[in-house]
Amino acid sequence: MSQPESPVEPFKRAVTATMRAIAENEELEVSYGSEGAGLSGDRARLPLPSRELPANEVGQIRGMADSLALRVRHHDEKLHAARAPKGQDARALFNAVELARIEAIGARRMVGVSQNLEDALAKECEARGFAKMEHREQAPLADAVRLMLREQLTGCATPEGGRQIVDLWREEIEKKAGSDFHDLAETIDDQASFSAVARRLIAHLELAEEWDGEEEELDQSSDQDETDQENQDENGDGSPPEGMSAETEEVAEGESAGETDFIASDEMQPMGDGEEDPGKSEHPWWPDGIYGDNANEPPYQSYSSQFDEIVEATELCDAEELVRLRAQLDRQVQHLQTVIGRLANRLQRRLLAKQQRSWEFDLDEGLLDAARLARIVVNPMHSLSYKQEQETNFRDTIVTLLIDNSGSMRGRPISVAATCADILARTLERCGVKVEILGFTTRAWKGGQARELWLSRGKPPNPGRLNDLRHIIYKGADEPWRRARKSLGLMLREGILKENIDGEALLWAHYRLLGRHEQRRILMVISDGAPVDDSTLSINPGNYLDRHLRQVIQWIETRSTVELVAIGIGHDVTRYYRRAVTIVDAEQLGGAMMDKLAELFDEDPQHMTPGGSARVH
Repeated sequence: MSQPESPVEPFKRAVTATMRAIAENEELEVSYGSEGAGLSGDRARLPLPSRELPANEVGQIRGMADSLALRVRHHDEKLHAARAPKGQDARALFNAVELARIEAIGARRMVGVSQNLEDALAKECEARGFAKMEHREQAPLADAVRLMLREQLTGCATPEGGRQIVDLWREEIEKKAGSDFHDLAETIDDQASFSAVARRLIAHLELAEEWDGEEEELDQSSDQDETDQENQDENGDGSPPEGMSAETEEVAEGESAGETDFIASDEMQPMGDGEEDPGKSEHPWWPDGIYGDNANEPPYQSYSSQFDEIVEATELCDAEELVRLRAQLDRQVQHLQTVIGRLANRLQRRLLAKQQRSWEFDLDEGLLDAARLARIVVNPMHSLSYKQEQETNFRDTIVTLLIDNSGSMRGRPISVAATCADILARTLERCGVKVEILGFTTRAWKGGQARELWLSRGKPPNPGRLNDLRHIIYKGADEPWRRARKSLGLMLREGILKENIDGEALLWAHYRLLGRHEQRRILMVISDGAPVDDSTLSINPGNYLDRHLRQVIQWIETRSTVELVAIGIGHDVTRYYRRAVTIVDAEQLGGAMMDKLAELFDEDPQHMTPGGSARVH
């Protein structure tokens, strides 16, 4: 007998068909996974919807899908790459106005698309904490311009979560570049003309020094591009036309083939595997405003991120070896299974007791109320009665466990950490709480290919991070525990545990949480020491990684809706994290994890500050 179809499948088919229709591209491939939304050529990626299909998640995914489809139909990646300025702030602004243009075209023509885009934008504003930003230094200029331009192009009001950053910037933007918004609206259907006005806008906002060339040259280029394209078509030999250098052509080609992640104003940034400019971050999880707290200290950066990897545990090891490693893990902590299991059962009883299940009766839809069927027998004119279980406060929650996979965790600590994560995932799954298990390390000892690239270029000063990151997904949030349990054995594999760059790992895990639809997001970090990477620390200041970690923690604790908690094994993490506990022995890890989670669930999430600490009344 065939298994009944999941309710998610019809939704995915409908979204895929809609994307192809909007994009006018029947060959568009649409996949769903644990990563965020993105686009690469004719391949689109969307977040995997949860089985319950809550309304807010449905709107968000539809909005992401419509945005990507509109991009396929109305955006020329080669033209965009050739016109884009090179400075980080100027490029972010250029990307933001182009994103506003693409989405406005769809919103003006289709009411349903307009609503979907608004739902996705509202969720994005909420996730990025725009409403909590009180100063311009916190509020990204590119996002403020994007929201203001959206108002101009569509006539739609800015979502409530984004009004704060618009109010912070509106007066200055209108004073310096107010007239440019009218010109952008006039050229919305012509990307070449629109990009020329966009660069004039950038100049008026005093970011023009971030590109190579003068403003008047940029204005002239818009008229030249059509001629260039015609010449190229007439040549027919694929050579760059007059007015476009071979170097510019290569940039356009390379960026056109790249992949783009669905991330606010940086959405138009290509995420390809090509070579990067040293120091230029291509990590989508690096938010603005973290770095540069001290002008006398070099800002944190990666020399090159092209060798970094985000990888599923199953890709680093074959299935047979995973089974062997899992059995080895079970043997090593066999005597702890009972103790940790008892703690987990205590946590489960505590959570289930908090559910206080209740039902709503006499509804028009839901589950059939069998207790009221007698009324139908007595009087057939009575309509059927339905009931529906009320949602609990903590079920719409996700917990991410971020485990330090550094060499110092080898042996007892990593075995206990893996086992505790395993049992905790199983426990919370029974209570309806999603759990994600992640690990972080590096691909090499004492520098990898990034360091070799730096050496080959003559050792330029202040290179930043000089090792290749390896971020491992042991269990995705939507993956059932029974499928992922073998993956945790990978932590025992020889050669997996190397060095630890905590700051970037924390941002990566945080970024994944922001992409989730759950209302409450908890990030638990398990580590046994400060960040260490010999290659990076031998070239940069001795506190380079430590300072970056502190900046990241402060940013999450003060400006994010994610609740952050840390457990240090033999290492005092209380000097980094506001909410933390330090244990002396790895054997205490299970109890510490259960206690900290119990504390979190005992608190009312509606009375939490952005960083997760309970307010004092």
